[in-house]
Amino acid sequence: MMALFLRDLKLSVRAGGGALIGILFFLTVVAVIPFGVGPDLNLLSRIGPAIVWIGALLAALLGLDRLFQAERDDGSLDLMLMQETPLLITVIVKCIAHWTATSLPLVIASPLLGLFMNMNERAIGATMLTLLAGSPAITFIGAVGAAVAVALPRGGLLVSILVLPLTIPVLIFGVSATYAAVQEPAPFLPPFLILIALTLFFAVIGPAAAALALRNTSD
Repeated sequence: MMALFLRDLKLSVRAGGGALIGILFFLTVVAVIPFGVGPDLNLLSRIGPAIVWIGALLAALLGLDRLFQAERDDGSLDLMLMQETPLLITVIVKCIAHWTATSLPLVIASPLLGLFMNMNERAIGATMLTLLAGSPAITFIGAVGAAVAVALPRGGLLVSILVLPLTIPVLIFGVSATYAAVQEPAPFLPPFLILIALTLFFAVIGPAAAALALRNTSD
């Protein structure tokens, strides 16, 4: 499993620059917002958390179609289906590796982008914390779409279409928790705990559904 984890990390960095493209897309989306909105610093600080979350969500969707594509192309997906290790465990390891390579850098870069949006220290910290708690859910949801579309020659757009509606609750509670941490007296814990619950829920459902989809695709 450790070998698979390290292999997927290398593929995410090398194969088509998937991880790097996601980071650059995230930086581009957030960095151009101030030019479109204008010099209103108060407006930027108000919409900053939502813009950072939306940018991170869209950037996380970019590389999801490659989650199982390399194994499909070189035939190793069939070996993964026949090996003694349960396919569910393999899918979980691949999801963790994908999140580490693509979404974790977005979390790390979010404080810098918060400065572009004139966000204060509390808003930047809350945004980073909610992204850290909610971004794994996007990966686990995306694993299902990637598994469904893995057999299609150009399934990248289909993955985004399938995944995006399911990620809306994560976006809503992530942004709500961030605003609750900044705006008194709104409570921070309820939306933040719901965000964690969504991540735990999809951590259970997502890999299981992705494993089932991969087996059905192989059949």
